[in-house]
Amino acid sequence: MSAPSDAPATPDPSPAERLGDTELEQAVTRVEQELGRLFARIRVGWREAALTVHPDLQPLGYQVLTSIATGKATSAGAIIERLQTDKSAVSRQVRQLEQLGLVESVPDPEDRRARVLVATELAQERVALARSRYEGRIGERLRNWTAADLDHFADLLAGLGG
Repeated sequence: MSAPSDAPATPDPSPAERLGDTELEQAVTRVEQELGRLFARIRVGWREAALTVHPDLQPLGYQVLTSIATGKATSAGAIIERLQTDKSAVSRQVRQLEQLGLVESVPDPEDRRARVLVATELAQERVALARSRYEGRIGERLRNWTAADLDHFADLLAGLGG
């Protein structure tokens, strides 16, 4: 039996030390590539969803519409912040959504001087259809995962968004 050492305990190695720099770089590269593939699939999904809502609707218009329809952003400023895009692009999309009969500008019930954007009944129906198609496709893939894997994946994504 050996006597306890007076030397300080060495800390656990960092992930970089455990994997080695080359292995870590390869792992980071693979994550970046997979994220790129995922983002490409998401863009295709937005394009398909936009077409489901209206043949003239662009993917950004669909994102603007879903922000309005879900109540997560009901003013141009809130949409700009939520989607991290510029004011002119949002203005063009909102104008098109109004022309297509998908969005209306109404007085804000809390401040009658201000206006808010609301999705029309037609928009709500079309967005629900587009979302059900998209969620059906992604749901098929995710249903093969365990609840624990999904929770872990959600935690990892949340950490990445930091």
